[in-house]
Amino acid sequence: MAYLDQITITLKNRYNNSSLPIYINVYDNSLSQKWLSALRRLIVDKYHLEKNYCFIGFDSSDRTPEYICQQINCSIAAINSSNIGYAINDYFSIENTVDADYRLDHSRMNSLHKYFEDLQGTSGSIGKYYNISSAEIRWHIRQLNLLCHEYESLILSIRKSRTAPEWRRPSQLMCWLNAPRFTLDEQDYQLFGIDTINRKMGGVYVGVNKAVGKHHWEVFCDEGRDSRIEELITSSLKSQTEAAGDFDIEWARDPGAYPWQQQQLADFREWLITNGFDPEDQNLTIGHPKVAQVDLIRSFGTSDYQQIWGQLNNYQDVYKISVGNTTAYYEYKWSDADFQQRQIDIIRKGY
Repeated sequence: MAYLDQITITLKNRYNNSSLPIYINVYDNSLSQKWLSALRRLIVDKYHLEKNYCFIGFDSSDRTPEYICQQINCSIAAINSSNIGYAINDYFSIENTVDADYRLDHSRMNSLHKYFEDLQGTSGSIGKYYNISSAEIRWHIRQLNLLCHEYESLILSIRKSRTAPEWRRPSQLMCWLNAPRFTLDEQDYQLFGIDTINRKMGGVYVGVNKAVGKHHWEVFCDEGRDSRIEELITSSLKSQTEAAGDFDIEWARDPGAYPWQQQQLADFREWLITNGFDPEDQNLTIGHPKVAQVDLIRSFGTSDYQQIWGQLNNYQDVYKISVGNTTAYYEYKWSDADFQQRQIDIIRKGY
């Protein structure tokens, strides 16, 4: 396969400051070209990397379930104390979101996501509450979404660590605050499809949906195979029409060859048809378009997932990113005392 370029992400050890370089080969396709150009801009213009939403689904993370619930409640309290006219009468804890077997109550997380949708609005139609909010409250509104997805991933990995540790779902989400967007075109849609729901270890995928709302696979997983579109808890169901220089690195194993995953995808196809969608319609933008691949052997000296996870558990701080001769350094941490204020200031400035 032809490669367009190479990216190097240098991670730092959270205990002893040693470093781990991750080498990524960028594929040469239409979406990769747009994405790489957008990523270069993020690096050259020194956009802020959201380190509070970066290493997801690592059950050894310092961002524990207790911590995430505390942060959700802090953001709810801030929104309730504002003057925007929207009140959230809710409180989140481990006790009211997971059962004794550490299974997540998805209805609770759907409610949390609904608060976010009500406040933020949708892509191209930002809500009235967000428009009248201060930079600080806008930051808290955004946290409802980020913390919701972070909590879902963490709880899943903790449960899997107890029942099927080989199927934990760690990933690395590289998102920049206020990242400029670009529009997908017909060529880019060819990289979507139900088969791309299965992600390869070390695969690099264009980042989270930039149209606010859940997409079809998320709804199916969260609300069940018997759910119907007209009965959704979440208020919007969006295809992906925009992307940015953001990207995800999949650190979990690919489940695609296993019968239980094949059955789930078959059930998903049936769910789509029942709800009036064509499973073969790539314009639905289902799945994850792949734009690059980590060179596992060069980066870790192995392709064994257990050894890779063992290394990544200690390296969960992005120190720098290089594309060609361009490098950006990220010397702050999400645990810094001024981290929240730094992000609020960026939202206030609008870049």
